[in-house]
Amino acid sequence: MLEFYKGKKIFITGHTGFKGSWLCKILINAGAKVTGYALQPPTDPNLYTISGIQNQMRSIIGDIRDLKSLKKAFFEAEPEIAIHLAAQPIVRDSYRDPHYTYETNVMGTVNFLECVRESKSIKSVLNVTTDKVYQNNEWEWGYRENEPLNGYDPYSNSKSCSELITQSYKNSFFSERNIAVSTARAGNVIGGGDFANDRIIPDCMRAAEKNENIIVRNPHSVRPYQHVLEALNAYLMIVEKQYQDKKYAGSYNVGPDEHDCITTAHLVDLFCEKWGNGLKWISRYDGGPHEANFLKLDCSKIKNTFGWKPKWNIEEAIEKTVEWSKVYFANGDVSRIMDKQIEEYFS
Repeated sequence: MLEFYKGKKIFITGHTGFKGSWLCKILINAGAKVTGYALQPPTDPNLYTISGIQNQMRSIIGDIRDLKSLKKAFFEAEPEIAIHLAAQPIVRDSYRDPHYTYETNVMGTVNFLECVRESKSIKSVLNVTTDKVYQNNEWEWGYRENEPLNGYDPYSNSKSCSELITQSYKNSFFSERNIAVSTARAGNVIGGGDFANDRIIPDCMRAAEKNENIIVRNPHSVRPYQHVLEALNAYLMIVEKQYQDKKYAGSYNVGPDEHDCITTAHLVDLFCEKWGNGLKWISRYDGGPHEANFLKLDCSKIKNTFGWKPKWNIEEAIEKTVEWSKVYFANGDVSRIMDKQIEEYFS
């Protein structure tokens, strides 16, 4: 599949984040001509810097809310493919600063699609949202792409808005043009190099480094956990297929198989087992804001349309995350371990 990307001009927003860094690494290795537009990396340390990706691509540091700056970068790149990852991605941060969250996730999407609308070079576009866009009824079955969109918290709701904006632009501006536009709604991604606050695997990594107990807020919450390469593989498949035939443009859930929708407690148990050294966790609810307890995706559509299916189960995903983390903590070659895992996944 990755042969398709050799020589392609690709514009990625949010390239300095966790998922964006892995995506850039894949595409650079595949021989793509990658331009990124994003804020400075959101954490210190961060995957983008320690992996050396910034030396292998064209990177523009800018705010997705700045339409003039974004247009300049976009039109100079003349991309055939554009992937929109830039976002305020943390649920708890969206409660602390809802205005910034909506401004980034809603108007950031508008600005991105304005660039697409005025572009003469673009053919294939993907807006990456989240599994949290759906009106969550705490069902035990997975949400399908035709379920109502109505995220509860400011982050989830802003991503629901991003989906609706994308649909409006498709209907209003792209239906008569040779531009294929899709959205991808992914579950919770894990993997080496995520240093974000208020995410369980980064919390596990930090505790393991300090040899402390892992603090778990909501051990009974169920989430569709998957390795970051699973989601990125799906994104790249959608982008390629709709580039070749616009009929494949649409909205797609991207998540693990049913048995890998697990509780946070189970996830942390697996991390402790794979890490070793007697690592343990404790439950400590801190009285934070509302977060969904139960969330699953029905991924029948992407499986039936493209023959996509997850490759690494949750145990393998944790193993790869621990492998990466131990290399990092030993001051090893982060770029090399990323290359190794990408090669193992895509081979």
